[in-house]
Amino acid sequence: MADAVATLTLDRPESMNSLTAEVKAALLAAVGRAAADPEVRAVLLTGSGRAFCAGQDLREHAANLAAGRGLADTVREHYNPIVELIATMPKPVVAAVNGVAAGAGAALAFACDLRVASDKAKFALAFAGIGLAPDSGASWTLQRLVGRARATELLLLGEPLDASAALDLGLVTRVVPADDLPKTAHELAVRLAAGPTAAYAATKRALAHSATHSLADSLALEADLQDACVATEDHQDATRAFLAKERPVFRGR
Repeated sequence: MADAVATLTLDRPESMNSLTAEVKAALLAAVGRAAADPEVRAVLLTGSGRAFCAGQDLREHAANLAAGRGLADTVREHYNPIVELIATMPKPVVAAVNGVAAGAGAALAFACDLRVASDKAKFALAFAGIGLAPDSGASWTLQRLVGRARATELLLLGEPLDASAALDLGLVTRVVPADDLPKTAHELAVRLAAGPTAAYAATKRALAHSATHSLADSLALEADLQDACVATEDHQDATRAFLAKERPVFRGR
């Protein structure tokens, strides 16, 4: 960890960072540690080599099929808790998409709060291509990013998107040259880590809640969240700094 940022790197470059049961268990543990660690105020998720994550390791999957184990309960045991932790942890999560993000790999990126992509990145919702429905939250996150009609098209056809097309659709926050991606993504994560952590957590909770609740329910939760934020040191210190015409310093409490 550096600058209050926990960097999590998928590190199977020889297999395009595809996800075995071992890797998924390790990722779940790492995300859980980052979520629980009070010293971590932002998380950066990326891949090594030429891929962000190619999704499920199909060799392992084929072996499970041959042994009659089907999905080996990996959706419930691994993918679902990983995505839920990423999406709901009370701190910002940035995806640095350095290359191919396919299937569950794309869904991991979509679960993050912000996505910065290399100009060499590609996204592919490849589930239908192997006769599967979406998992890892793709049916939830994708339509909230690009709308239901375009999400349906992407999931049914599975056609890959390059970085420029992903930016046009709003799937990524920005696109930068491949050599600049590590620095750009880290700087963004550091900026978030230096921000009002409790307010960021409240913002994530409010957005998730309002996506599936009425205006009245959303207004009520906003009021509760503002009450909680007003009581933080960060808000009180920032208010004093504003009145003194000083730059606020947020400490995450």
